[in-house]
Amino acid sequence: MSRLVASALGVGFLRPAPGTWGSLAGLALAYAALRLGGLGLFLLAFAAALALAVWSIGRLIAALGPETGKHDPSWVVIDEVAGQWIAIMPVAFGAASNGVAVERLWPGWVAAFLLFRLFDVWKPGPIGWADRRPGMAGVILDDLMAGLAAALGVILLAGLAHGVLMR
Repeated sequence: MSRLVASALGVGFLRPAPGTWGSLAGLALAYAALRLGGLGLFLLAFAAALALAVWSIGRLIAALGPETGKHDPSWVVIDEVAGQWIAIMPVAFGAASNGVAVERLWPGWVAAFLLFRLFDVWKPGPIGWADRRPGMAGVILDDLMAGLAAALGVILLAGLAHGVLMR
């Protein structure tokens, strides 16, 4: 069961680039949550995904041994889902606070996806530091920090687009 959850229901076994597939699955799930239940359901689903990531990755490390925690297995993508949801949070909050349908903010979705993948692959500074942590922290934290960096990038790009370019 933990393997199924950690792979985001098998998405992590898609090739090539399972992390990208996991991020795309995260976007699809975020969109579904936002359309079906708005910001509240999205935030509840994020909390559930984060809890499932901690549970499933912790169980995998316990079952497969500590070597699993020394590197992030490519098929483990539930952490990509959670990180991608952090990246999309500015779009979700922006749509909810302005009464706009989430699909109208499609440039934010594209930016969140591209920036998250960039930071998740590149792992600059603190993201790389987090990735080198042993155990569950190293598997999960780098994706959460990449999501945070991407979210900040989305906010900056939205400020540039709406505050400077559209004036």
